[in-house]
Amino acid sequence: MTPALPDYLDLDVLNRLIDAALAEDLGPGGVSGGDVTTLSTIPASTQATATFLLKEDGVVAGLWVAERIFAKVDPAVVVEFSAADGTALTKGTRFGTARGAARSLLVGERLALNTMQRMSGIATATRAMVEAVRGTHAQILDTRKTAPGLRALDKWAVLLGGGANHRVGLYDRILVKDNHVEASGGVRQALAAAKAWRATHNPALEIELEVRDLAEVREALAEGGADYLLLDNMARRTDHGLDVSLLAEAVQTVGDAAKTEASGNVTLETVRAIAETGVDFISSGALTHSVRALDISLKIGLDE
Repeated sequence: MTPALPDYLDLDVLNRLIDAALAEDLGPGGVSGGDVTTLSTIPASTQATATFLLKEDGVVAGLWVAERIFAKVDPAVVVEFSAADGTALTKGTRFGTARGAARSLLVGERLALNTMQRMSGIATATRAMVEAVRGTHAQILDTRKTAPGLRALDKWAVLLGGGANHRVGLYDRILVKDNHVEASGGVRQALAAAKAWRATHNPALEIELEVRDLAEVREALAEGGADYLLLDNMARRTDHGLDVSLLAEAVQTVGDAAKTEASGNVTLETVRAIAETGVDFISSGALTHSVRALDISLKIGLDE
C-alpha cells in the first residue's frame, strides 16, 4: 500500500529515481543482463529469502522505497516489513524479508540498502534533534544541502524523523540570502525588490530574509514585509562554549513581526540552547549533507 507521501514525491518521481539508479548499477544490459556476477554464478531457478537486519539502534526509513526497488527489478519478489517507515528500532531487530528469485534479490540488494541506510541515517539524526528540543516550541528544519538527485528522498527522511521541510527548491519560497543582499545593495533594497516582485508575479510566495546582526534585523523590520527572518550564525562558539545572547536578543527584537529561524553552529549538543532562545525554527544542513548511514544488512538464505 502506498503511504502518505509529501507533495514533492509521487510514484512518477520515485520511478525515475529508481530507473536512473538501476541504470547506473546495471549498465546497458539492464535488469536482464547487467549483473554479470549474479548471472554467471546463480542459476535462474534458485529461490531465496533475504532478511533485513538492523545492526545499530535507529529510526528506519526508506522501507517503502526498498519495496518499489525490488518491484522494479522483479515484480514477483515479495517484500514484507514488520515495521513502518519512521519507526525507532533497536540493534539486532530483524524487521523484514524479501522472497523470490535469488538473482533478483542480488540485483536489488545494494540499491535497496543504499537507499534505506541513507534515509534511516537522516531520520535517526533528525529524531535525535527533535527529541533534544522537546518542550520548546522550536521546530527542526532541513535545508537544500541534499545529495543531488536525491532531494525528495532526503527531505522525506527528515519528515519521517519528525522534522519539517524548509523550501523544497528555488521555486517555492523567496529566500534572500547574504549574497542576494550584497548584490542588491543592502537589506532594505533586497527586501523591497523581493516584495515588489512577489506582488506582480506570485503573491502566494512567502519571503524569508537572512540577517547577520542586530543592525540588519532592525533594517529588515523597518522595511517590513518579511514573513521569516533567518538569524544566521547568531549562536556563536567561544572558548567557553556556545554564546546565544545575540540570538536571544535578535528573537526578542523581532517579536511577532516575523517568524524566526536560527542557522549556523547547530549540532545535537547545541540545539537545545538555541531552541531555548525562543526561536521558531532551527535549520540544520548537517541532517542531509553530513549524514552517517545507519547500519543495515540484508542476508540471503536459499529456500529449501
